[in-house]
Amino acid sequence: MTDDLRSAGAPTLEDVARAAGVSRATVSRVINGVRNVDPAIQEVVRQAVSVTGYAPNRAARSLVTRRADAVALVVSGAGVEAGADREGSRSAGDQGSFTAQVFADPFFGRVVTGVVNYLRPRGMHPVLMFAETSRARDEVVAYLRQGSADGALIVSTHAEDPLPGLLTEAGLAAVLFARPARPVPISYVDLAHQDGARLAAEHLLARDCRRIATISGPLDVPAGQARLAGFRDTMARHGHPYTPIAEGQFTQESGEAAMERLLAAHPDLDGVFAANDLMGMGACHVLREHGRRVPQDVAVVGFDDSSAALACRPPLTTVRQPVEEMAAEMTRLLLDRLARPTSPATSVIFEPELVVRGSA
Repeated sequence: MTDDLRSAGAPTLEDVARAAGVSRATVSRVINGVRNVDPAIQEVVRQAVSVTGYAPNRAARSLVTRRADAVALVVSGAGVEAGADREGSRSAGDQGSFTAQVFADPFFGRVVTGVVNYLRPRGMHPVLMFAETSRARDEVVAYLRQGSADGALIVSTHAEDPLPGLLTEAGLAAVLFARPARPVPISYVDLAHQDGARLAAEHLLARDCRRIATISGPLDVPAGQARLAGFRDTMARHGHPYTPIAEGQFTQESGEAAMERLLAAHPDLDGVFAANDLMGMGACHVLREHGRRVPQDVAVVGFDDSSAALACRPPLTTVRQPVEEMAAEMTRLLLDRLARPTSPATSVIFEPELVVRGSA
């Protein structure tokens, strides 16, 4: 860029057109993603944009494309809460507790990483929103209807969450991380959770563990149900008709409490499958406190292959859920839906993988 151009203010479309040797209209079509432009001309225009330092005016571009070039990444909570929340007056402390739980779970950070890494090269950005109350869900729907975001990526934390249904009823573009608990015509990505639990059971049995228990996830969440069903089924297929279970809530504290209950009822257990890594870490902590060596006395397998698996001592053998890849695919499905609004809902199911480390 010349000094004269720098001193004249921010580069304009006309500056780019002169540098590229094309018309202003051609530059506009390239910048706005119109497809009927020769690829060689597109490349010339892109080089001119780089040379001039031109930055498109997003507000003006939105008037032309009717797109915000942003998507809402919504972490959605339970269904309609009792009492005060129906009046839209849930306490700030309760809302803070919800967001604190979200940020404490490494799972959500991995989702954000996958979404951002997919959107950034495409010049798009996520807008993080929380929908843990009925009022907050209404705000998400209104935000999308107003065109403030082009669509929504939904991470739901409760089986009774009504948000997926609200979005589909409103005809808004949305994709869900994990299949909905109730039938809803919405695209989603998910993991073959039962197959992952099967890998965990087979690994513990291959280690000659025979008194095996499990710390399940919350049983009102489809992933928690599927992981428990897959584990129990595999154990039964190998001649173990009964598997002790203690329900957790996918938190380290709940894993500790569940492990305490299991040890009290079954002090001779020699293997544990925890339905996520945070609970597996909690289980290992309690086992050490009770003088049980991991894995010599009790082998422990987790689920997710999150940062908690590496932070655990010993490092946790776990079933890998490729969260970043799943989040990227969720984002791709949403952008496909935006490009083809009449396309039917679809699903993509990822395969789990056993990652063997020191705990089993």
